Amino acid sequence: MTTLTKNFLIPGTASLVLAAVAGWQWSDLRVLRAERDAHRQALAGDSTLLKSALAEAKVVTDSLTSLLDSRASSDSAANRPYLVVSIADNRLWFRQGNEVLFTTRVATGSGKFLEKAGTGEQWKFETPRGRLVVQRKDIEPAWVPPDWHFEEAAQKRKLDLVRLEKGMEIPGADGAVVTISGANVVTRYPDGREVPFEVRDGAESRVGNQLIVPPFGTNQRRYTGVLGANRLYLGDGYAIHGTDNPNSIGRSVSHGCIRVRNEDIETLFSIVSVGTPVYVY
Repeated sequence: MTTLTKNFLIPGTASLVLAAVAGWQWSDLRVLRAERDAHRQALAGDSTLLKSALAEAKVVTDSLTSLLDSRASSDSAANRPYLVVSIADNRLWFRQGNEVLFTTRVATGSGKFLEKAGTGEQWKFETPRGRLVVQRKDIEPAWVPPDWHFEEAAQKRKLDLVRLEKGMEIPGADGAVVTISGANVVTRYPDGREVPFEVRDGAESRVGNQLIVPPFGTNQRRYTGVLGANRLYLGDGYAIHGTDNPNSIGRSVSHGCIRVRNEDIETLFSIVSVGTPVYVY
């Protein structure tokens, strides 16, 4: 999984700072940290430490309000609605200015690592921090599992992985073979019958002690019903979507995407537009 290299740093419960999100401008990490401290001190009412923190950030202003106003005025779309996601709180807000239009709990990345067997390569399952954008809105999205899904499934079940390619045949029982026919991974029997594999998350194609990695473009590489009725795609494989596991909501258990309850993704789908900024911290 890929992640952004710059973090969006704002306090989790500070509505004043959340109001400035739409005008956020990236700067170097030292300045970000200093400004974060300034926000926290201002909200705590400590003007002395606020002045010190702002000086460290090389910001000339007589109040936090002026600082936030200057950020907002630099963005021509400062009053547009935006989404904020707190990884620490596992919560999402849809806001416009100081008004909260919608809020709900979410599930976010677990932060766990998965090592690819025999290579030392690793995937880290974390939700990317920073400024993202709703790139498109999908109806009835199918999940196309990345390679790590099959690696993880094989390790859990102590199976070997075999990557199936077009034209390849994997021997099965009683003279049958597993191969690709059209858009399906099938079992082809000696009498010519072809039976497509029925797959779902947790029940992948398997022959003996081998778990099959189907090629992209086959029906066995598309899982339906996993992501709910809608998806807000954020790019690089990440999205805000529903889930077939509602018990995961409110926890840090995903592989990086932001999960919401199915009824919540339907609401978000109806009120969030393509191009909406999404600030994850």
